[in-house]
Amino acid sequence: MKRSEINAVIRDAEQFISSCGFKLPPLAGWTPEDWRRRQGDTDIVRAAGLGWDITDFGKGDFQREGLVLFTLRNGLPPGVGGESLPYAEKILVARENQITLTHYHRVKTEDLIVRAGAPLAVRLNMLTSEGGLDMVTPVRFRMDGLRGEVGAGGTVIVEAGASLTLEPYCAHSFWGHGGKTLIGEVSSVNDDMADNVFFENTARFPDIEENEPPYRLIVPDYLSG
Repeated sequence: MKRSEINAVIRDAEQFISSCGFKLPPLAGWTPEDWRRRQGDTDIVRAAGLGWDITDFGKGDFQREGLVLFTLRNGLPPGVGGESLPYAEKILVARENQITLTHYHRVKTEDLIVRAGAPLAVRLNMLTSEGGLDMVTPVRFRMDGLRGEVGAGGTVIVEAGASLTLEPYCAHSFWGHGGKTLIGEVSSVNDDMADNVFFENTARFPDIEENEPPYRLIVPDYLSG
């Protein structure tokens, strides 16, 4: 992605999130200069990358396959050691028909909560014994404490205010259904580097073409130093 596109995506996300009445923490407004002054005084990097996170999954077509994330809080992956939160929280922005590619988690259990905007469409599959997508077995799910079932590869529509629980080894993809949607994610500790399993060749972070200065830094900017 060009840095100019990332800058534009963040500005658009800021406006949308604000219009929904959701308040981001002060970190969301840090400039690159703020990062240079304050990064060493925080646990932001250590806590698995708090802050803005824009991805096109390495596909080069953000409008079609991409996602805006802002990690609000997170603990440390197992085995890292030290004091840690046992949970994580993110806010996500998915555009209409903008797909987050099919994946599952080995460890993380998460709730996807539609905070505002359009409904969220979530496609679900179980896994075969070989680790592929099971296109036969129905998927049982929980939505706000109520149990439901959908056919293999079926889509669940999550309306504003509702939440869908996704347990480990449940494959899922999702997108805005009829418009842009603001999604909360509340989960056990999030480890994007080791606990995201996709079904096609992807990259967690975009390759960035630096065609203008960054408006806000994103996770790979400071994970790379």
